[in-house]
Amino acid sequence: MFTIEHEFEASVITLVDEGETPLQEDVTLHAFADRITFQQWDPASDCVRTITLSPNQLRDLAAALNLPEGIYHSAP
Repeated sequence: MFTIEHEFEASVITLVDEGETPLQEDVTLHAFADRITFQQWDPASDCVRTITLSPNQLRDLAAALNLPEGIYHSAP
């Protein structure tokens, strides 16, 4: 399951892990004009962890999910 909300500065997508246990904590994606952040609660450290990607990195990640093993260079 996921939700999508459009806020003033960003679109916010929340991914909820459903199904068989063990389940992972929700992942929240904030899409700004110049960056995309992924946030997830880390119960081991009792804090939220954040990963920041550029729009190009996110595009490459999306493409990589549908490609076979190999080395690729994305077009500018």
